[in-house]
Amino acid sequence: MSHQGALGANTAGDSLPRSNGSSNGLDYRIRVSKRAKSINIHVSHWGDVEIVIPHSVDPRQVPEIVERRREWIVRTRQRFLDRQETMPLDVVQPLPEEIQLRSLPETWTVIYAPAPGTQLTATTRSPRQLHVHGPTENLESCQSLLRRWLNRKATYHFLPWLRQVSREIDLPYTSASVRQQKTRWASCSSKRTISLNAKLLFLPAPLVRYVFIHELCHTVHMNHSAQFWALVGKKEPNYERLDRELQKAWCYVPAWVERSRPTSATQ
Repeated sequence: MSHQGALGANTAGDSLPRSNGSSNGLDYRIRVSKRAKSINIHVSHWGDVEIVIPHSVDPRQVPEIVERRREWIVRTRQRFLDRQETMPLDVVQPLPEEIQLRSLPETWTVIYAPAPGTQLTATTRSPRQLHVHGPTENLESCQSLLRRWLNRKATYHFLPWLRQVSREIDLPYTSASVRQQKTRWASCSSKRTISLNAKLLFLPAPLVRYVFIHELCHTVHMNHSAQFWALVGKKEPNYERLDRELQKAWCYVPAWVERSRPTSATQ
């Protein structure tokens, strides 16, 4: 499989969820990755634990691995949980009353209008006011609807923005799309196809632009070699500061976006 340059955790890829597990009260999710070459433990900033394993590893080995790393997992998880107490309300709410799209920048008010039936709809009634109409008591359905709305917003704004940055720094690409990756802000394939994470909407604009530049540089260097970083530095002189900020930027992404995945791993 061809190498892909990406921003984010290094375990993402063509992966399939396989099972959930628990070890002495510590819950985790096991994900089998086609690209993983070793076992990786990922703790999200919401405290969710994911064990990423290559196809060659028997999932039955995971409980022993978790026990060996238990102290680190518990310590890391608690640090993220403690940090949640200082996060703004729009980030920790299970359903948002307000959505801050920092990259645009836009702030949207969300109005929930309960109604009988099974269909949920989201419509814009006034500037930057989103009305969710239908069985709004269904938390998972509301979250799913809002994620689809995010994807449309990101596609509408990010694809022209990426084209503009591409022209500015003279680094062309083949095509681009928007998805909601779990652990990557973006990626670039060997065919120069760029995939952007819709969650970038929540980040400040300078960080989003840096992600675009980073991935556009991967159209030349499909790695993180010295030559790659030299090119990044040429296109964005402040890349070191921006890269450090980006490593902490997941705290901008609200809980209703990150934690709305189904708990079953066999879907």
